[in-house]
Amino acid sequence: MAYFVYILQSEQDRSYYIGFTSNLEIRLEYHNSGKSRYTSRKLPWRIVYSESYATKSDALKREKFLKQQRNRAFYERLIKSDE
Repeated sequence: MAYFVYILQSEQDRSYYIGFTSNLEIRLEYHNSGKSRYTSRKLPWRIVYSESYATKSDALKREKFLKQQRNRAFYERLIKSDE
């Protein structure tokens, strides 16, 4: 099973949300359905970046690292490097 670290961007205010999952499509549907307390206020969301990991542990470490950056310019460089 693969695990994904992803960055979503709100189409409403262009803010970012970082998370991890084992199924990107289902997770995006979850965020856009309004079931997540944080993301429900900024619908709709789209996936702008993702990385794949073989283990849940590695994905969680990467998610934690990305969340600690708290730097819009850092996220935008990362997203741009993936294009």
